[in-house]
Formats: sequence, C-alpha cells, structure tokens
Amino acid sequence: MTTPYPRLTLALTTVTLLLATNLCGVAVAHADDDPPAPPVPESSAPVDVDPNDPDLKLPDGATLARAKVLDIKSVVEDQSGDERREDTNTNVTFALQAEVLFGKDSAKLGGEAKSRVAGIATEIKNQGAGKVRVFGFTDNLGSSAHGDVLSKQRANAVQELLAQTLNDAGITYEVRGYGEDYPIADNSTEAGRKKNRRVEVSFPRTS
Repeated sequence: MTTPYPRLTLALTTVTLLLATNLCGVAVAHADDDPPAPPVPESSAPVDVDPNDPDLKLPDGATLARAKVLDIKSVVEDQSGDERREDTNTNVTFALQAEVLFGKDSAKLGGEAKSRVAGIATEIKNQGAGKVRVFGFTDNLGSSAHGDVLSKQRANAVQELLAQTLNDAGITYEVRGYGEDYPIADNSTEAGRKKNRRVEVSFPRTS
C-alpha cells in the first residue's frame, strides 16, 4: 500500500473486515456488521460443556474452509472535511468538495484546484492506473436538469486538468455528471449539501 495522500490529516478511519468461514456441505458463517452488546451474565459460575455433545462436532467428512478477507475499507478525511480518500482492496477514491475547486454555481476551476488535483495525479501515477473515473455530483437545490449539467461540466473540468497534469496518453477516462443522485449526506442541512456537492476521482489500486 502506498503512503496516503500527503495533504490529508487523519480524522476518521473506518475499517470494515468481513470474515467468511465455509463448512463444506454445511453452512456459511459471517461476522455481523453491527453485533448487539453481549448480555450481562446472571452468574459468574463457569458453564459446563459436554465435549461429547454431537452439536459441537462437524459431520463426518466435513472440514472448515480457510478464513477469507472479503473486503477492507479505509476512509481518511482531512479536518476541514473538504477532501476524503477511500481505499478498498480494489479501488482508490478521492472526493473533493466543490467549494475547494469551483466558485458558487460555476464549473471554472479556482486557484486551489491545481494543487489538489496534482496530489491525486501523483497517486494515480503511483498506482499505475490505466483507467480513471471522474464523477460530478450536486446537492438538491435548483432544478434537477441544472444539477445534471453543472455536475458534468465540473467533472469535465477536473478530468481535463488531470489529463494535462498526468500527460499520459495510455490513461483512459470515464467522465459523468450525476447531479443530485447518490447523495452521501442529508440534503436537508447545509452541512449535508456541502458534502454532496463534490467531484469524485477513482481508479484501480495495484499495490
């Protein structure tokens, strides 16, 4: 794994680890995402366990499969919340809030955009990614049609700056504008709408 994007200050790291253990011919066991708190025992006396209980034994011929890591997800967000990096087993995603890149209701890149995008370009080079996705999103204010157009224009602007910075003809880009679709926060508050106004850049991780 490469060193996290240097501009980010660790504020929140979420790791989800799912283990699945298969019983051949029996069942699949999996970890509960949010297990309930264990009950408080009524007595501290040890519980007698019968080692010969048939329920504690595998059926004849059955074996336990090796534990398998299904997915690991790490999220790092800077203290201001302007930028977030998400790593999984297969992909790296950067999300930049629109205010960091653009003026209000604008698709023209601002002064801070170049340095922010340059950092993402460095990580794309480090991963040796050959395909990059650039997706734009807005909040739910204004018309849906306007949000669709604005989000696509903003995604295009970030993609063009990325392409100029990387200067690599071997990289292909997928650029889309989703408007108010796929919010990541509550649009009923300004704090939530600010998170939803964003451009996401994602690419496969190779190391």
